[in-house]
Amino acid sequence: MTEIAFTKVKLPFGWLGNMAPYPITYEGKTWRTTEALFQALRFEDEEIREIIRKEPSPMGCKFRVKAIVKELSERGELYKRVIQPHSKEDLENMELCIRLKIEQHPALLKALLLTMNLPIYEDVSYRGKSSSSLFWGAIKTPDGWEGENALGKIWMKIREEEAAKNKSN
Repeated sequence: MTEIAFTKVKLPFGWLGNMAPYPITYEGKTWRTTEALFQALRFEDEEIREIIRKEPSPMGCKFRVKAIVKELSERGELYKRVIQPHSKEDLENMELCIRLKIEQHPALLKALLLTMNLPIYEDVSYRGKSSSSLFWGAIKTPDGWEGENALGKIWMKIREEEAAKNKSN
């Protein structure tokens, strides 16, 4: 194996994805997935956050957020989304969510460390070339990978830090 590429939850390395069913607790509330918390962190409005938190599925959560953003935009209240997608703050929130996930599910940290130094990619080839897909993930091409792969980079950063911690202990 020369790289780790994850797509769907039920496929190998699917636990790396934000849709994977690993609940996390943040500020005293439990979120069904990292995706739900991540989406909610884009808003300060507690009512909106609760709507997102209560959504039963991670895909439902994404669709609900799109509907909320559309509605806020139509009402001229888009300011309620306080974090711009793909911004520095958005990246920081994603990293927070991933850190919470491995802290609260130690088996995932062990699995992450077993990936050694292999590059990690969120493979979004099946989604097409949307700007969001190519920001968070990458598409496999004959010449390598195309896309920012921000999610994969966050996982590799955390893996490197955790491996260094384990070495010094």
